[in-house]
Amino acid sequence: MARLYVGTYTQPEDHVAGHGEGIYCFDLYEDSLAIAQRSIVRGIVNPSFLALNSAASRLYAVSETTTEHGKLFAYAVDKNSGKLAMLSHQSVLGAAPCYVSVGNHHALVANYRGGSVVVLPIDEHGGVGPASDHVVHVGSSVNKQRQEAPHPHAIVLDPAHRYALVPDLGADTVISYRYDSSQGRLEPASRSLRMHAGAGPRHLTFDRTGRFVYLINELDSTIMACKYQDGTLTALHTVAALPRSFTGTPSGADIHLHPSGRFLYASLRDINCIIRLRVHPDTGRLTGKAYAHGLGATPRNFAIDPCGRYLIVANQDSDALVVMAIDPGTGLLTPIGVPTSVPSPACAVIAS
Repeated sequence: MARLYVGTYTQPEDHVAGHGEGIYCFDLYEDSLAIAQRSIVRGIVNPSFLALNSAASRLYAVSETTTEHGKLFAYAVDKNSGKLAMLSHQSVLGAAPCYVSVGNHHALVANYRGGSVVVLPIDEHGGVGPASDHVVHVGSSVNKQRQEAPHPHAIVLDPAHRYALVPDLGADTVISYRYDSSQGRLEPASRSLRMHAGAGPRHLTFDRTGRFVYLINELDSTIMACKYQDGTLTALHTVAALPRSFTGTPSGADIHLHPSGRFLYASLRDINCIIRLRVHPDTGRLTGKAYAHGLGATPRNFAIDPCGRYLIVANQDSDALVVMAIDPGTGLLTPIGVPTSVPSPACAVIAS
């Protein structure tokens, strides 16, 4: 049995109705892929992004508030029940925190409306202390409604925890920082990756070798394959994720690799689906689009089981989780069972 934690929007924002209650904990029965709710942690506003530490003994959740500085909450995870006990919370010195990554000694947060990234130390109990670094971005791009200012949308540590990459949707740039784990500081690296105009970089993921990075752009729903070395990204090629017949507003969201490294998945809120791409093991290039539809409305975030058997999608605007089996040979997705009701789900993480 695995545990599943789901963050929700608890109040209306300009992009979501927001009627969740907090962080939901579920038991996930891996033989049947059935989901059973165990508990809810209340008292946190808009826990829209969650991250577990490597031991799955601590959970960190942003509180995505937009009228004031957001916060980062730290929770202890009870091994037997899965229940969460709050350890501490701290200001993240910016509005609308939307992403948190966890290193050995720090939590790193991206503030979407604050236009900044922040580093918070993690103490010996797993709680978070006041920020040790706060870096404010500058820049804008061609989309006057969405790119009028910098909007960091993620902060992701490389496998060696030496560098942090920050896709900035507003500045059309993936900014690279050296991460000083001894001091909790971010120093600009030598080179950042400038995107094509209007791309709106949102989320990225490393392959297991650390040689390649895959990036989804929100504003045009393109997916980029990049080479990676010592904090530097070099673009290989770009895939248009949407069908040619699409005429609406693109809205790419989340991106993850299958544990085997053979398949890449991304959520496309614009057409309510997950796209699967094949990954070439030597070149890192992407081929073979396949779409899984019928998930629900606005598949914002999703999680893949560490063994690669199933994928769970958080459908923000249809208030449901959908479990999908992954074919081990093709990577194709098949819905399993009936959707699980969760109000305004924004993020799902699996603790095996």
